[in-house]
Amino acid sequence: QVQLVESGGGLVQAGGSLRLSCAASGRPFSTYSMGWFRQTPGKEREFVAHVGRTGIIYYTDSVKYRFTISRDNARKTVYLEMNSLKPEDTAVYYCAAANLARVATTVGAYEYWGQGTQVTVSS
Repeated sequence: QVQLVESGGGLVQAGGSLRLSCAASGRPFSTYSMGWFRQTPGKEREFVAHVGRTGIIYYTDSVKYRFTISRDNARKTVYLEMNSLKPEDTAVYYCAAANLARVATTVGAYEYWGQGTQVTVSS
């Protein structure tokens, strides 16, 4: 079992920055690949970024060069640094854990989920 708790969401103006954190507990964090997803009302949860247990990183196109995912295995935490935020980035952001070695971009690939943190970007 892995428990995930996100933090760092909030309200920010367009062009601003936020840093999301996801603290994990339970099974060894370093063995899991970690992802960030986001969801807006009425829409499916969508992939944002992935950092594998080997360090491989992958982003969805819409956040490339603006968002940075990283992990600190000693702190059992994964981060999502979000810069140049746009109103269309407004969503509830979720972190997730997958016991996989490959890059995973689908909801079904992840076993464990946090409760989500709201990010609102005003225009």
